[in-house]
Amino acid sequence: MFTISTDPARLDVATIHRYLSYDSYWAQNIPLATVERAIANSLNFGAYTADGRQAAFARVVTDRATFAWLCDVFVLPEFQGQGLSKQLMGAVWSHPELQGLRRHLLATLDAHSLYRQFGFQDLATPERYLEVRRANPYGVPTKN
Repeated sequence: MFTISTDPARLDVATIHRYLSYDSYWAQNIPLATVERAIANSLNFGAYTADGRQAAFARVVTDRATFAWLCDVFVLPEFQGQGLSKQLMGAVWSHPELQGLRRHLLATLDAHSLYRQFGFQDLATPERYLEVRRANPYGVPTKN
């Protein structure tokens, strides 16, 4: 059984940074200071074991009125296969500050089926979306 919390004091920032920097495909080599700044300016969800260890994380960049970008979602390997990603997404999706927004977005390489269960779908009008993409903003070779 896991507990989901948005209390920033419970976040294990070292664990989050370690996963993002070393194990994720999207944030390889991200500096700790960047992770700390991102967390400070986002709505964060931590999943915790009964003894309080961080098991999973999700971050939402939002104005809490019209828009939310779901990012940095992960479940640590030792806790995968236990339904935690669905529990975490259920908490994110039902959070009171994320209701009634005009748009929720995310980007994923390999978890489409998970997110489709929560209403995400392909962009209806991808031709309207543009991006500035810096594939290697941290100046170190990445997996992606």
